[in-house]
Amino acid sequence: MRHGLKRGPGSHWKVFVAAGAAVAGLAVSSGVHATPLQDNQGTWTLQGENDAVSTLKGTSDQYYTSGLRLNWTSGTDNLPAPIATVNRAILGPGMQRISIGVQQLIFTPSNTQIATPSPRDRPYSSLLLGTVNLISDTDLSRGVFGIQFGIMGPDALGEQLQNGFHGAIGDTSNKGWRHQLSNQPIFQVQYGRTWRLPLGTLGGRNGISFDMLPTVAARVGDYRTAGTIGDTIRFGQGLDSDFGVPTIGAGTDGTDAYKGTRAVPWYFFGGVTGDAVGYDASLQGNTMRSNSPHVNKKWDVGEIHAGVAVMFYGVRISYSQVWQTQEFSTARSGLFNYGSLAASAKF
Repeated sequence: MRHGLKRGPGSHWKVFVAAGAAVAGLAVSSGVHATPLQDNQGTWTLQGENDAVSTLKGTSDQYYTSGLRLNWTSGTDNLPAPIATVNRAILGPGMQRISIGVQQLIFTPSNTQIATPSPRDRPYSSLLLGTVNLISDTDLSRGVFGIQFGIMGPDALGEQLQNGFHGAIGDTSNKGWRHQLSNQPIFQVQYGRTWRLPLGTLGGRNGISFDMLPTVAARVGDYRTAGTIGDTIRFGQGLDSDFGVPTIGAGTDGTDAYKGTRAVPWYFFGGVTGDAVGYDASLQGNTMRSNSPHVNKKWDVGEIHAGVAVMFYGVRISYSQVWQTQEFSTARSGLFNYGSLAASAKF
């Protein structure tokens, strides 16, 4: 078997297994709460992420350089009976939805102006994925279970999109795309659960509320196998309108459903997540090709995220700033950062 499937030190996998056990344990103990309000409208979401879209100076075409996502999430409890049965069996009682979307992810090395990338740098790669998620909401939790499928490689059209955009704005093209990872079919299974834990309100009924959103997630497949544990603190008004805003490919992506509980819900948020990474094909190379470009992944990847979200007239706008630790051993030192901008509308 090629290098990409070799396991790291046993302690690394103990952490990954522990993360998976936490996912299963918390799912079982999540409890049943009263279901939230009915929501008859679907939700459309367009989300973009880029290392150049940042509240800081940002970076330019480095590592995770671009993400795009278009997603539709259904209204509540209108699923066909067989799908509703599967949803209930996996995620338990709650208000049911289904989410369908498509996303593209683009990764490049830090030096994109040399024709032959350094073997110590992140390989060029892109992914084009479809996502189907089942969602179950209670007043205090949201569960998601779904699949991702698609392609990693030239057929994901990363080179065409990136260099085409550069040409349109008069920027230089990235020169090493002919060394990108080869075509590989992708199939992933993902699970996640987020809890909404109210912490109190300052200033009475119309004051500022605080809550906490602990999250666990896991995904398994030939793109990325990892377990995630995180927590987010929010403050604002109408926090019970949603369960936070996801980033692309986070294991809970596609959970865009919201329902405003006041005229203009809004909040600021900040939090941390930690990933125990068992496998990442975009770093370790094509699964079944021993000569594929690759770097040595790190098993532990952390993120700090902060941002704001506001809802008005059925629209939700959010911005997240993400700082990420090194994903592979020869990455540049310091935190890598990217911005995530999302717009959702209900109709």
